[in-house]
Amino acid sequence: MSPPVDPVASDPDLPEEVDVAIIGGGIAGVTAAYFLAKAGRRVALLEKGVIAGEQSSRNWGWCRVQNRDEREIPVMLRSMELWESLPKEAGIDVGFRRTGLIYATRNERDLEDWRRWVEMARNYQFHSHILTAAEARDMVPGPDNGWIGGVHSPRDGMAEPRKAAPAIAGAARKLGATIHQRCAVRGLDIQGGRIAGVITERGRVRAAQVLLAGGAWSSLFLHRHGLDLPQSSIRSTVFVTEPAPEITPGGLHTTDITIARRGDGSYIIAANNRGQIEITPQGMRYARKFWPTLVARRKMVKFGIGESFFRGPQAFPRRWRMDQPTIFEEEDMRVLDPTPKAGVAEPALKQLAASFPALAGVKMGQIWGGWIDSTPDAVPVISPIGAQPGLYLSTGFSGHGFGIGPGAGQLAADIILGRTPTVDPSPFRYERLVDGSRIQKPGMM
Repeated sequence: MSPPVDPVASDPDLPEEVDVAIIGGGIAGVTAAYFLAKAGRRVALLEKGVIAGEQSSRNWGWCRVQNRDEREIPVMLRSMELWESLPKEAGIDVGFRRTGLIYATRNERDLEDWRRWVEMARNYQFHSHILTAAEARDMVPGPDNGWIGGVHSPRDGMAEPRKAAPAIAGAARKLGATIHQRCAVRGLDIQGGRIAGVITERGRVRAAQVLLAGGAWSSLFLHRHGLDLPQSSIRSTVFVTEPAPEITPGGLHTTDITIARRGDGSYIIAANNRGQIEITPQGMRYARKFWPTLVARRKMVKFGIGESFFRGPQAFPRRWRMDQPTIFEEEDMRVLDPTPKAGVAEPALKQLAASFPALAGVKMGQIWGGWIDSTPDAVPVISPIGAQPGLYLSTGFSGHGFGIGPGAGQLAADIILGRTPTVDPSPFRYERLVDGSRIQKPGMM
């Protein structure tokens, strides 16, 4: 079952020519469209399904600097500024609020990791507060669960996944970008070794520059053109409760459970719910590159095999023709909607009641599945592809792309425009994953 997402108007006619064609209508793609259109570029945003139909509506809604990989901190700080300024600038509602995020633990190793992270983050003028045991007990509602400490980031917050990308897409459209939903891009139009446009199911669009922001589909799409992108996906399950009393205004993570209060009063819940790495042809192809990350995060995931081995973005790569329907146009692939793991809800609700008695008896409202696209070092690619002039990537956000989306979109737009980027783009260069460079272990999640 897909989560609800606000509708976005589509333009009826496909333009013959634009300056930039964007493939993918998630948070990174729509924000890039906004900044490119704001700079006066002609932009066509092309989405095989609906805006925010995949991971941009299937996430927790957290907008956080806390516990980010150090390489992401500058662009995440910029994102936090944009989450606050964009609604005012564009006259839109993305549901953003600085609620703060709280972490509490019974594990001394967690606390030591958080202390190191807080000290490092002070170099970026970001100030989280390490909580004493008494402070953790005061800030976490419910019975005393033996917290030895925690960390509080009061400037972090939440936005609404159902609203954010659709609202930004609408703002881009007001600036002149055109939006085309249920319009799959079959491939790139390459002439004389350079990008000349894209070929869609509705026809060709000329464009000297193309941004691929295709999430879990990016590697498969590039493979069609002989370009390598090490990418793997994690199948996840998310569920929300019915509206319930407020016990925390934002996100709260403990050793036992993670909850996040949404604008409608419901909670997103996670308890002992590990993501599943499904064994697939694409996963096996890139297994060696992902090994350091798998070792570092082995307790956070489990392995399995399912239908994704044969169908979907990680199945056997194919070379398809541009003048015939592709996998992107198959009705059950328009919006990737994996089956959720229904069994996670009952034990999670029991843990919710044990941790927060005020929420005892709260029932599940809705449950859905998602595909989290990841890179070997769990850091996104926001970069030109040197081997294919005119082609740019914004993908591989590794489970924390919603919050970073506005900054990622602005960074991609800066690179395409040839401007001095708002942040250093070098940690996100594409070539680091394919040129033999040593792949760094991921930092904090």
